[in-house]
Parts: sequence; structure tokens; C-alpha cells
Amino acid sequence: MKIKLALIYASLLLLSACHVGRFFYWNFADLNDNKKFPSLPIQAPSEKFTFNESNNNPVKLPKSIAYKGKDIDFESFLKATETVGFMLIRRDTILYEKYFEGYTDSTDVPSFSVAKSFVSALMGIAIAEGKVKSVQEPICNYFPELPREKFGSITIEHVLNMRSGIRFNESYFNPFGDVAKYYYGTNLKKYIKRLKVSGKPDEQFEYISLNTQILGFIIERATGISLEKYLEEKIWQPLGMEYPANWSIDSKSNQSVKAFCCLNAKMRDFAKFGRLYLNQGNWQGKQLVPKDWVAMAAHPDPKNAYQYSYQWWQNPEAGDFMAEGILGQYIYVNPAQQIVMVRLGKDYNFDYWRELFLAVANVN
Repeated sequence: MKIKLALIYASLLLLSACHVGRFFYWNFADLNDNKKFPSLPIQAPSEKFTFNESNNNPVKLPKSIAYKGKDIDFESFLKATETVGFMLIRRDTILYEKYFEGYTDSTDVPSFSVAKSFVSALMGIAIAEGKVKSVQEPICNYFPELPREKFGSITIEHVLNMRSGIRFNESYFNPFGDVAKYYYGTNLKKYIKRLKVSGKPDEQFEYISLNTQILGFIIERATGISLEKYLEEKIWQPLGMEYPANWSIDSKSNQSVKAFCCLNAKMRDFAKFGRLYLNQGNWQGKQLVPKDWVAMAAHPDPKNAYQYSYQWWQNPEAGDFMAEGILGQYIYVNPAQQIVMVRLGKDYNFDYWRELFLAVANVN
């Protein structure tokens, strides 16, 4: 028995040195992930932008929502779905803001794949500044370690639209899959060197986090600035974010920002990013993200059956669009109604968040 216990203990120690061990130790992603990984700081500016708060702007919320066979009121629905924060803003005025389960307006929440939309904005800025030539540039221009005979036809736009043809397993439940390796691994740049292709670019839509990680590395190599500092300089400070944020990294020794996820911030500051896109990349009269770049994010690539473009999800019939992260993190933007909504939660626990956002937007 002692020998067996020693072997088990030794095996666990061995596993703890790799991403598989960390996967089993921490298991599935949760809202404490911002505390599990090392991170790099993003400083808030001294001058803050704040939304208006007025009791003279009544909000219209569903009187009841059918949930698990019962009709419950909106706030009970938010609690039942393990929502930790919900915010509705119309024309710069907060109509609704509630926190649950001990969360407050100053609690950091992991964004998960909502971070992808921030990375897209940074790429648009880098192109506008001339640091990156265009979306038609081959990614090999920034990755000399990748063989051109295999990767030379893959462009920045292909990875923006999740049509790169690069082989990657996005299964969140597989400890040996690629996404677990990138999420729990400690050397992202080493993994890039081992990439392989599974098909020709632009043939099909395949949502893989690797594409966003590639975008993050391109931005850093093109600008000479680390991703979290570029975000701080180009978005966080200009938007007058109320709080500092941080971006998780692979390890203290390698310090590669996990671009595809792991931007940790507060709900009001996530809402400000939604406002930036609501106003076509313009912030208080200054064009931070090119207008045509935001237009590409708001309208899907016609080849994408999944209504996805430039790291945003769209609903072309309604004209709304959103950033989405696993466990049901959302920044929802509705230009027609001039509305931004943010939902942060411990899990989805509901299959129709987009439909709910649209219904609420249409009555406000």
C-alpha cells in the first residue's frame, strides 16, 4: 500500500510539472482563474470616464422568464443562472446594474474569450498606425519559425475570421487537447513552433483559440510592445477605465500574454469597451479604432455560416453583435437601440442569452 501511495504521489508531482497535471488539479475553467495564473498589470488612467446614473430613466425588463419549467422574475432569473453581474446602458446612462454572490463593481472577473475582441481592436489599431501592413499579410511575415511552404498562404484575415486551416483541438474537456495545453501550459512560444496545418485557409470556419494567440504575437512583434502594455496605451487609458486590470500569462519565466483569453477586469470597464464599438471606434471625438475596422466586426464574413467576423459574433438580421467568453461572459452591442449590455457569470445556465439581450434592447 505504501508503495502504491508513493507511486501515486510521484505521478502527481510529475503531472504538476505539465499542463495535464494543472488541468486535473484545477479542472474546468471558473471565475477564480484570474487568481490561479501569474499576470501582468494594466494601469488605469488618473482621469476616469463614468457613465451617467439617473433614476429618471426607467428600465423595462421582462416581467417573467420561463426557466426550468417555471416563470420567474428577471432578478430571480439572474440569480438562478449564477450571474454575478448584469449591466444595461442606453445612451451613456446606466439603466440597470446588479451584482450577485458577493461580487461588486470593483471585483475582477475573467473575460475568457471576450479577450479575443480586445485583441482584434488592437490589431486594427496596429494596422492604422502602419505597424502591420494589412490583413492580407501572411502570418509568416511575423513567424520566421513557421515553414512558408505550409503556412505561407495563411493571412492575418484568415486568423481573424477563424478560417486559418491550422490544426488545433478546441475541446475544453480534453486534458490532452491543444486548448488545455495553451490554457495551462507555461511556454506558448514553444507551442507555436510545433504548429501543423489540417487544410487550406479560407475553406471553412473553425473556431480555435490558437488564431487569437497568433494575432497577439503578431501585434507584439510588429509594435515591439507587449500586448498588455499596448492595450493599456491604446485602449485602457484613452477610455478612462475606472480600474486597473491584468492579463494572465503562461508563466513568470516566459511572460507570454494569453491573448485568446484571460483579460481580467471589472464590469463597468468591459462596458466601456462595448461603448467604443457602439460608437464605431470613436471615443469622445477621437477615433481610436478605425471606423471601417469596427464595421467589419459588426458585419459577418459572408462565407462564415456561424456569423463571425474579426473576433466578434454577429446577428445580421438584427444588426447587433457581441463578444462572448466561455461560462457566459458577454459584451453585447446594439447600435440601433444605442444599448450596451454586459453579463458575467459562473456558467451559461441558459441557452438563449443573445435572444434575451435583443428582446431587452428592443423594449428599451
